[in-house]
Amino acid sequence: MVPQWQTGIVKRIEQVTHNTRSYWVELPDAPAFTFKPGQFVTLDLPIHEQRNRRWRSYSIASMPDGGNVIELLIVNVPGGAASKYIFDVIKEGSPFTMRGPLGLFVLPESLDKDLYLICTGTGIAPFRSMLQYISHHHIPHGQINLVFGTRTQQDLLYAGEMKSLEQSMPGFNYLPTLSRETWIGPTGYVHPIYEGLCSEKQPALFMLCGWRAMIDEAKERILKMGYEKKDIHVELYG
Repeated sequence: MVPQWQTGIVKRIEQVTHNTRSYWVELPDAPAFTFKPGQFVTLDLPIHEQRNRRWRSYSIASMPDGGNVIELLIVNVPGGAASKYIFDVIKEGSPFTMRGPLGLFVLPESLDKDLYLICTGTGIAPFRSMLQYISHHHIPHGQINLVFGTRTQQDLLYAGEMKSLEQSMPGFNYLPTLSRETWIGPTGYVHPIYEGLCSEKQPALFMLCGWRAMIDEAKERILKMGYEKKDIHVELYG
């Protein structure tokens, strides 16, 4: 059953990086907004006459906590009608027409395999929800590796939070890499990082979230390493 459209009210906006903001949205008609970490909501924005061309979907970046406020992480895409409207028009107190939760990009029932969360840009949002949930509820798990690719240090999202989680959550590794800047950490794209960690082809589940080019290449590389399609779970942005 597809959730009904409802009105959300933007309660807070925070500039996270030079081109990315977090929007906290309250669903006043829902005393508790119930969702699974990794799911998304769809916004109906007044940017086109055709309804389906007004719809944009965003992963929920916060974990389910029994409340009715969710966090959305939104990047200002150059030439993007939706992000231009959101960044230029939406203020604290503005309404969003939205529905959700939607999507099947969620954690498996058992976390007994090594888990690779591979993402670029705002593709980190559903993984942040998952990691918060695992940590908060002390869910048993094996190794969890967050491989996050972005261009420069100023584009790193939730870096402080992920570093803190690495210290407090046994078996969690935060592995950011930069493609356009040399720094103290890894440089280049995400692919060599997970390939190096999986050189012994141990049982693993790969969850991929981000732009199509990264996801297509990652799927091809993971299959070439000897893993199967069932070991790969995808959430495509754009």
